[in-house]
Amino acid sequence: MISLKSVAHRYDQQQDIRFEDWQIDAGSQWLLLGASGSGKSTLLHILTGILKPTQGSVSIKGTSIYDLSSKELDQFRGRNIGIVFQRPHLIKSLSISENLVIAQSFAKLPTDLKRVNEVLDALGISHKKNAYPDQLSQGQLQRVSIARAVINKPALLIADEPTSSLDDNNAAVVLDLLMQQSGANQATLLVATHDKRVKDAFKHTYELS
Repeated sequence: MISLKSVAHRYDQQQDIRFEDWQIDAGSQWLLLGASGSGKSTLLHILTGILKPTQGSVSIKGTSIYDLSSKELDQFRGRNIGIVFQRPHLIKSLSISENLVIAQSFAKLPTDLKRVNEVLDALGISHKKNAYPDQLSQGQLQRVSIARAVINKPALLIADEPTSSLDDNNAAVVLDLLMQQSGANQATLLVATHDKRVKDAFKHTYELS
């Protein structure tokens, strides 16, 4: 379960950005909607442990994440939060397999090549495990981004605008992969987007005004 209670944030002397209390059941799939300036990026940064809110609490799997030390929070994030960015952020000098292994290392988890192969196979790119990022197509890179996000079986899987630069066919494929992987890993899925094509796929919506 993920919980936001009385969360608000203020940048410098600007007006507070306030967020409605939110209880998210484990394994549920949510769409986060909000126009530019509504606080969507702020909320994503708060949920991922990057930005401590001015007030309120964020709890993931029963842990109040902003009560953790910086070191503890880094480790907790690596083990419990997976993020799929709009553009892949992979280490170009490492193979695809090595990029996933280093994600395990950052979370202070032992190297688990069986898990690496399992995830790559589930996403249909196991044949590319020894390739380097610049040898992959955009579609394959997006699959690797999803693989890296789910490698440590996170409680929360967040995708930030994963379909905005894709055509209709590829957008549908990526969305389907995210849903499949969140289900397979029993992760709560939160997709943040402006993309109206995504709306019909979700039962639950959290909208920022």
